[in-house]
Formats: sequence, C-alpha cells, structure tokens
Amino acid sequence: MANAASGMAVHDDCKLKFLELKAKRTYRSIIFKIEEKQKQVVVEKLGDPSQSYEDFAGSIPADECRYAVYDFDFVTEENCQKSRIFFIAWSPDTARVRSKMIYASSKDRFKRELDGIQVELQATDPTEMGLDVFKSRAN
Repeated sequence: MANAASGMAVHDDCKLKFLELKAKRTYRSIIFKIEEKQKQVVVEKLGDPSQSYEDFAGSIPADECRYAVYDFDFVTEENCQKSRIFFIAWSPDTARVRSKMIYASSKDRFKRELDGIQVELQATDPTEMGLDVFKSRAN
C-alpha cells in the first residue's frame, strides 16, 4: 500500500527480514533503500549475527540516504546482557536534496511498519551514529 504523503510502498521483504532480526536474531543489521523508480522501500543488505558495529557502519554509503536497523548488544551497569533495536535514518549532507526529501517524508510510515523499534537515531554524519551514541542511547 503506497503512502499518500510520499507515495512509497514498503516491500513485504522489509517486514519479514525485520521480524527475523527481532524474533530469531537471524541478522545483526538490515540496510534499507528507497527504489525511486519502483516507489518502494526494499532490503539492500543484511548483516549476519557475527557482524561488528564497524562492519555495519562501513556498509552504509557515505553520500546516499538509507534507513537501517541494528540489533545492539550491551551490558548494563548491573552486568546484565541486553539488546536494543535501533532504527537509523541516515541522511548525509552530501546526499541529493531530492533523496533527502523522499527519505524524510517516508520515514515515519516506514518505521511504523517495523513493529519493535526501541531507539531512533537521525544521523547526517558518522559521528551522530557512532558506537558511543549507541551506548548512551541504549540504557
């Protein structure tokens, strides 16, 4: 179903892969991109459970917008192992203006399709989605 505001549909695969990440922990991360010609959000890349944060961050294009989901594991001050599912809206300053507008107008609807997001990050440069940001936002 296309969104009236931005006209972007969400490919079923996006929801299915997210459910696998959330319920089965089949993936560490998922990177989504908007296919402008098909007017839909699709899965671009899947990160396996052993993927490091650095590998994940390195797989996001430096000058193109993307949505991403990352399953972040951490240990609390009480020494408990926990995880948080982060949604990242990556919109670098160097991306095309049209692309930034499409990603911005489609974000909320797309995020609603992914039930179980715990933390949202909006990033325009790599420091805004650094490991230290994840750690501070996870608790």
